[in-house]
Amino acid sequence: MANGMGSLYIGASGLQNSQNALNTTANNLANVDTKGYVRQQVLFADRDYLNIGNASISKQQTGLGLNILDVVHTRDYFLDRYYRTENGRQSFYEATGEVTDGLIDVYQELEGEAFQDTLQGLLTAFQEMSKGPEVEVYQNLVVQKSTVFLQRVSEMYGDMKEYQSKINIKINEAIDRINELGHKLVEYNKEIVRIEAGGIETAMTLRDERDNVLDELSNLAKVDFSENVDGSVRVRLENVEFVNDAHVYEIKGMEDPVNGFVNPIWPQLSDMDRQQYTDVFNFTVDISSELNTDIGRLKALVLARGDRAANYTDVSGLTADAYNNGAGMSVMMAGQAELDQLVHKIVTAVNDILSPTKKVSFTAIDGTRYENARVWDEENACLGADGEKPGQELFVRRGCDRYTKVQATDGTIYYVYNEESKTDTSKMYCIQGLMINPALVEEESRIPHLEKNGEPAWGKIAEKMVNAWAAKDHIVNANNIAPCNFMGYYERMIVELSAKGNVYNGLATSLSSEVASIDNNRQQVFGVSSDEELTNMIKYQNAYNAASRFINVVSEMLEHLVTRL
Repeated sequence: MANGMGSLYIGASGLQNSQNALNTTANNLANVDTKGYVRQQVLFADRDYLNIGNASISKQQTGLGLNILDVVHTRDYFLDRYYRTENGRQSFYEATGEVTDGLIDVYQELEGEAFQDTLQGLLTAFQEMSKGPEVEVYQNLVVQKSTVFLQRVSEMYGDMKEYQSKINIKINEAIDRINELGHKLVEYNKEIVRIEAGGIETAMTLRDERDNVLDELSNLAKVDFSENVDGSVRVRLENVEFVNDAHVYEIKGMEDPVNGFVNPIWPQLSDMDRQQYTDVFNFTVDISSELNTDIGRLKALVLARGDRAANYTDVSGLTADAYNNGAGMSVMMAGQAELDQLVHKIVTAVNDILSPTKKVSFTAIDGTRYENARVWDEENACLGADGEKPGQELFVRRGCDRYTKVQATDGTIYYVYNEESKTDTSKMYCIQGLMINPALVEEESRIPHLEKNGEPAWGKIAEKMVNAWAAKDHIVNANNIAPCNFMGYYERMIVELSAKGNVYNGLATSLSSEVASIDNNRQQVFGVSSDEELTNMIKYQNAYNAASRFINVVSEMLEHLVTRL
């Protein structure tokens, strides 16, 4: 009788555990399309055994059925780590490719008016004026085409600066999102630790949500993670502790007071009072996959934007190392510097032809000694219709005149060239500091085109202009040193930028396929297969029916024994 009554435990455990397994399977099927959901797998184990009889003679045991040993929440740590690393790397190149494509759009090479048409129009204006330098129409054409050229490059440069500002907004948003995800991780840590503290329940849904947060965080920055024995997760971002079991160390966006650009820093590692900041990203280390320094969208955006608006001084005359460690690291700064260098070369070439210089040494009446100073070359220069000296330049700097009048001790008047500033853009022949000479806008005839005897000399000047346009003595940057002319310079600049874009976009596409492949492998570990779950459902349903039938049989047996005896 005892064994008969005990048999009911076996049937009851079968019913109860089969029902729980069915519930687990139904939950899996309900979440088959839920992002990041990890399937739950039921593991069964024997319940306790009861010893009966005399153990010294014959040890007999009777079982009490089965239990659910565990509901497994399976993830592969190494696949997760691999996925998050490659996910961050794909995001890095994708963001860089987006910025490169945007810069190409600024150049409008894919649609709209091409910039080289503007360059050709400026040269054509000079060639046309050679037909009649004294004709007002031709003089006006030069000023007009020069104005169009300067407006065009100013608009392009302005669009680049505006694009930098848009990237800056994205950087702010990425910083805010990283901090938000950090706080979510801390909340999940606290809840998971609280639920699992008893050692009975596993916070599966919270763990799934926390893993989704880690996946998203890996898209924004380089992360390393590890789980503590209490179930909380610790996260290091760019090799610095970001999240522990109860605290998040937020990233702060430090704004540059000059240009408003935001630079991510670690406040806890910085001396804010002394304005000594620890940057989140270390750009002194080369960007490479071998060093794992090409990971995260935020880093890509900061790198592509640069830290300021660049000009020709960021590329002109620099070695490859100096350029690559400076403006060459940034897509936007490289584009700005190379465009500005082209404009600087064109502008200075035109001005030097219209208002040439030579080097002399002399002592001024105030005692100042000028050694090999650049002065207006009156012998080889032309004058405008007004006959004023020195000859006018076409493009002027907003912050200073081309010459300063100086009298030597022997009474000679020199017009000393005011050299360009290395820091003040208003005193540089750069896009930000240029304008068309107001004197020529007011009266085009003041363009130097007459010999000292009053005869037109524009043919000689036009020839020099053509030669300047055709001269192959310019390089785009220290990495692209093949000499080229002005038109070739622009073409090389576009080709180089397009090549970079193709590389970045190609890497992003290739890595996207790799990330998808890794994620597919993860899904094989923790993803839900509807076919497999339906098979399990049939299995557990049959087990439930068998347990129910078993109880019925035992019940009938007991009833028979009770009623007959």
